[in-house]
Amino acid sequence: MASFTDIIGPLDEQSRAPLYQQLQRALRDAIADKRLAPDEALPPERDLAEEFQISRITVRKALDGLVNDGLLTRRQGAGTFVAARVEKNFSKLSSFSEDMISRGRTPHSVWLSRSTGAVTPEESMTLGLSPGTPVYRFNRIRFADGAPMALEYSTVPGFCLPSPEVVESSLYGALEKHGARPVRALQRLRAVLFTPEQAEMMGVPDKSAGLLIERRGFLKDGRPVEFTQSYYRGDAYDFVAELNSLTS
Repeated sequence: MASFTDIIGPLDEQSRAPLYQQLQRALRDAIADKRLAPDEALPPERDLAEEFQISRITVRKALDGLVNDGLLTRRQGAGTFVAARVEKNFSKLSSFSEDMISRGRTPHSVWLSRSTGAVTPEESMTLGLSPGTPVYRFNRIRFADGAPMALEYSTVPGFCLPSPEVVESSLYGALEKHGARPVRALQRLRAVLFTPEQAEMMGVPDKSAGLLIERRGFLKDGRPVEFTQSYYRGDAYDFVAELNSLTS
């Protein structure tokens, strides 16, 4: 039977990187390369410490970082596992592609439409645009490792991009390239049931539970540059946020 070192590789004794970072990187690469499968259990921390000849504190620090990134999950009384569900950090402003790549998954999109039009009354109120202002709209299905994960509907003001065709795989990537990537956002989450059409596109039963995230993104000067409605599969996503108590 192969040892865990055979699966993820040994730590580099010549490296100047801290041991916990080396272990983190080895685990992250093993998850990305599918050497560690979703929902696969990791050995106990004491076993990892013995196998890699490092302290349990070092092991715990390495695993803590990957748990915080959503790559690993801890189950009370059962141990540490490779995350099967995707954990989206609600306090971090990142794109779907960035989220999936950071978790060792391969993202891609199926475009449903990319279009130009005049702002609607709802978009005008949300984005603070005057009637008749041109906007670009993007509608697509987002996939991770070939599995549909979300339906996404985005609207951006026309001044943000030269044309809708410049958005290929990442909307945020295109906005960043043209100096219009949001630096902050307001998000609202609520539970929904997928319509028959949405369920068919997502490959789930009719009226399956979903999570709707509405996001408004803003530039540093306060101008809104993004209004996105994303319908996530309720059976595949967890949303997490770090909370801090207020002190007087």
